[in-house]
Amino acid sequence: MISTMRVASPLGPLTLAARDGALIGLWLENQKNFAAGIDHAVEAPEAAPFSQAVGWLQAYFSGQAPASVDFPLKPAGTVFQRRVWHALLDIPWGETRTYGALARQLGSSARAVGAAVGCNPISIIIPCHRVVGADGSLTGYAGGLENKRKLLALEGALPPGGE
Repeated sequence: MISTMRVASPLGPLTLAARDGALIGLWLENQKNFAAGIDHAVEAPEAAPFSQAVGWLQAYFSGQAPASVDFPLKPAGTVFQRRVWHALLDIPWGETRTYGALARQLGSSARAVGAAVGCNPISIIIPCHRVVGADGSLTGYAGGLENKRKLLALEGALPPGGE
């Protein structure tokens, strides 16, 4: 069974989804691919790991670098997508990486990495907002470029010209 809950955030409502005690989704309102693959869900804010995820998000939005994710994440995707999402978790708070740098790290193309980043089902916690264009430009974000700008500004990682 898939459980969901909604929480308020400075970016507007967030929807979280969990199955078998693991977070499988976190979407901003009107995000591209919102709740993709989730057909039947039950509103259950007491489900695990929602309290841990909400605590993480509260720390994040208060401007603190949250502790590493210590609750299970199980995003559904291809083997390659999951490799990319795992690599995103290694980008520290307050830093960015380019699509090209991630592609070199993963032995892939920037286009393939960009496609995988765009399908990330656990926004913010798996920090796809920390990936920028080769020139530091804010390219692509399923939650909207304005939200990407806000997230990077919160972390003090807004690239020059990203304002």
